[in-house]
Amino acid sequence: MCERTTLLRGFLTEAMFVFAVVCAICLVSIAEEPHYDLCRILQLPLDGPIGQLRAVPVRLGPDRPPAILAIYSEDAEIDPYIGMFFFPKGTTKLLVFDSTGKILWQKDLGPGMVSGIWFLPVFAFDLNSDGIDEIYLVNNNDPDHPLDYRKYVLERRDGRTGEVNGHWQWPYTRQAQSMSHTYRNFIMGATVKGRPVLLTAQGTYGPMFIQAWNSDMSKRWEHEVQGGAKGSHVCPVVDIDGDGNDELLWGEHCIKVGTGKELFCADHGKWTGHSDIIQPVLDWQHSRWYIHTCREQMTDRPPRIVCYDDQGNRVWEALDHGHIDTGWAARIGPEGAPIVLGVRVGQKVRTAEGERRTGIEPFTFHAFSGEPYSLNFDPYTTIPVDLNGDGIHELVKGYFEGDGTVLDRHGRVIGNVGGLCAMASKFMDLPGEQILSYSHKKGTVAIWADRTAQDNARAQRRYRHPYYKVNQKLTACGYNLFNLGGL
Repeated sequence: MCERTTLLRGFLTEAMFVFAVVCAICLVSIAEEPHYDLCRILQLPLDGPIGQLRAVPVRLGPDRPPAILAIYSEDAEIDPYIGMFFFPKGTTKLLVFDSTGKILWQKDLGPGMVSGIWFLPVFAFDLNSDGIDEIYLVNNNDPDHPLDYRKYVLERRDGRTGEVNGHWQWPYTRQAQSMSHTYRNFIMGATVKGRPVLLTAQGTYGPMFIQAWNSDMSKRWEHEVQGGAKGSHVCPVVDIDGDGNDELLWGEHCIKVGTGKELFCADHGKWTGHSDIIQPVLDWQHSRWYIHTCREQMTDRPPRIVCYDDQGNRVWEALDHGHIDTGWAARIGPEGAPIVLGVRVGQKVRTAEGERRTGIEPFTFHAFSGEPYSLNFDPYTTIPVDLNGDGIHELVKGYFEGDGTVLDRHGRVIGNVGGLCAMASKFMDLPGEQILSYSHKKGTVAIWADRTAQDNARAQRRYRHPYYKVNQKLTACGYNLFNLGGL
């Protein structure tokens, strides 16, 4: 009996030791997982249901709190393609409010401009370097004829009051085009030799033109894009060669903002189609950019996903067929390594009720090697955002048919922001990045943040980067909500 008791005690001691070790490992693992306190820090009611809403941060001077420009309409997003276009019921409105929820000004653009990101891009930019952003947008001098692009103008408004203080003829081509090709407008900004340069552009699939404007609105240059690839639905601005001056990625064309000349065109002579996504991804260790691209069905030839280096050379490629309709880069891999996404879709439908896709197949890869990277959740509709400021992204389902669910990088649900998203970046004087969401039926805009966020050195390095600052402003032009994920 004593021998058995001794053996039993020995067994229990060993089992308890193993149990204690397992518990300790679990506790360490749990301790390593970040905790979140996602909360709504501001909610603002608008004047009725919201079909579409874009937003961009606006600087109104050092004496003023952070402000946000919202561009919204009761209509869903209107696309110029004849199979997706519908006549709007309402008008587009501009509204600027500050971080306290105070409405600073509101303007109704009237019936002359069709609500939609391709008809009516908007950009907030301090072109005259006075510390206050101006608002640049496309407007129409002939409101009785909303499709008469000959009467479109580049309009400038005072960021503090919303009053118009300048307008110039919006460039257009006299070549006959389809409706889908005609109404594809962009407004961007960049820096050359430390000075701001405004960029405007027209076209995506057919004739494509880009203009650069100096601070006095004199035309710096105009470039007609010829040969090579078509344009993209995103238009990131990046100093890709590290000379201190920005380049514009126009599809696979890399154009120097200082001169309007092409630095390179990736896959020139091999690819003449249209890539939905052009996403710069920074290799911080070697201070080198890579370019993640996702190709649409316009030219159905392999490969469908291609990664280029900073000189336009192929690094890796994937998938032989399909329409890769959307994608991103996000710091969600091991130790925050960049992962890239490409989503293959079967069919895309847009009506007055909104947009939906079928036949969804997401594919994820290590950004620099192209090795497949498995996720245990569906990343479709997600936007990268670093809520807790640790330099690693969370993901919010805030795009297309997204329901507002917020996930950590492992797919664990953190919370819900109650609707689609118009911004996901650091636009408030708070730790971490924030999310601006909107509710269709309630007609409200809300800002969400993690109350436990603390910015570490990796996150602060991202915020300070020139790429972050210029691309954060592109959320009301093109499909640029994902641009910061590659940083």
